[in-house]
Amino acid sequence: MTRHRGRGMAAINYPIGMNLGGDPSQALVHSNPSGKFTVALSSIDLGQGMKSVTRQICAETLGVPVEDVYVDTADSDTGPHCMGSFASRGTHRVGNAVMAAAKEARGVMMEAAAEELEVNASDLETDGRGNIHVKGAPHRSISVKDVAIAAQFRQGKTISGRGIFLVPLSDVDPETGEMSPATCYAHACLVAEVEVDDETGEVGVVRMDSAYELGRALNPRLVEQQLVGGAWMGMSHALYETTEPYYPDPEQGPRDFVEYLMPGPGDICPHDIAVLERPAPDGPFGGKGPGEMCANPVLPAIANAIFNAVGVRIDDLPITPEKVLRAIKAQGGARPQTRR
Repeated sequence: MTRHRGRGMAAINYPIGMNLGGDPSQALVHSNPSGKFTVALSSIDLGQGMKSVTRQICAETLGVPVEDVYVDTADSDTGPHCMGSFASRGTHRVGNAVMAAAKEARGVMMEAAAEELEVNASDLETDGRGNIHVKGAPHRSISVKDVAIAAQFRQGKTISGRGIFLVPLSDVDPETGEMSPATCYAHACLVAEVEVDDETGEVGVVRMDSAYELGRALNPRLVEQQLVGGAWMGMSHALYETTEPYYPDPEQGPRDFVEYLMPGPGDICPHDIAVLERPAPDGPFGGKGPGEMCANPVLPAIANAIFNAVGVRIDDLPITPEKVLRAIKAQGGARPQTRR
């Protein structure tokens, strides 16, 4: 029995969202009399951080503390329209809609503050701490809370905004008829190192190193967590998860999630991640978002690493020990490839 080490690499580019019907998302932003803001969305948070990121985008655009913003994802009956939480579109599409709504709400807020301070709205600025003051004269200020009270109880105004984001129609190449299905792409490169047992066919992932270019990381900690979790999911797709019945016949299939095979905490390997920022011109504050691409490069990288370790190509997922062992036996034994 020999355990063979192998290293494999994969690089991908991933389109953000889709372009069917403009891929629209809408958002509503409004304040209550206490100066707190609510963002209403139909874009559901699946655990990917949708609420956190849209909260940040709204707060930054309004110029108020992030703790003064609440995000209500509601549902498709009571919230504004959204195409859905898929296609890695959340940060880009929904973020742009939230930014547009927050800009409109900010305009009303600044007009209300200008009326209270008896200046022009263009002469005002926010400090990000819940106050609005005259440029160059910070002593002349008013709190966002007081502005909200004045707007709703004296001025008869609603500090609110509406936002929608639509992907512009693509230009058509007159010569070829080609169009661009996406306005921006994210990119990634991942290297996986594995250990393959040539007697049992078992594959263990030893470590991963990756670089992801995903626009601007609006919340670096959330981005890192999503990349780590996505890599774990990619490893699960590559080596464990299957809807196929267990051997030797369909009756031996998994009956519940206790029997359904997935990697556990003990199977997780060290993973060094480099996040590269190249802001998207049409993204909210340059953001694209990692989304589904977190898992994508892991599968081909592991398959390439197995080939590097023992010389067998497995292109049918998941890469189970049986498949590896049969392939090794079919070629007359392990044939480690030259590592450079």
